[in-house]
Amino acid sequence: MGILLSLYSYIMKVFTMGYEGISIDNFFSILKSHNIELLVDVRELPLSRKPGFSKTALASATLSQGFKYIHLSKLGCPREIRHSYRVDQDWQLYTHRFSAYLDTQTEAVMRLEQLVIAQRCCLLCFEADASYCHRSIVAKRVQQYSTQPLAIQHLTKTLIEAAALSFA
Repeated sequence: MGILLSLYSYIMKVFTMGYEGISIDNFFSILKSHNIELLVDVRELPLSRKPGFSKTALASATLSQGFKYIHLSKLGCPREIRHSYRVDQDWQLYTHRFSAYLDTQTEAVMRLEQLVIAQRCCLLCFEADASYCHRSIVAKRVQQYSTQPLAIQHLTKTLIEAAALSFA
């Protein structure tokens, strides 16, 4: 088991994180604790009512914290798919619709794959639960396209709280 864990630590990873329910300080703590180099914003519209998480403020804070920031809007979920999900609450249908949309965004997926291979990246969206966020679908698609073995690690609020405690 120890050997498998050691091998896992050497496999390239793409990280994902939702900022729902966390502060900007905890957000940056978890990025630091995982040695993230590049924050990849995969929201179609990088706006937020939560202070610090709209594109301009987030990009500035990210740079001041020593990270790079990029917004890849083509990997965001289109409005019509988001709005349909709000009405029907059908995650399976949402996943199908968003996957079909991603089929049209090969260039953006390949660009993200190159970024992930070059540096430690974390995909950002709002939802705390990655299993109900399009970023998990984006991460899986990058994993499928990758020329390198690639693991996906979803960072959760529990991990964020643990990281914040380790910095206290």
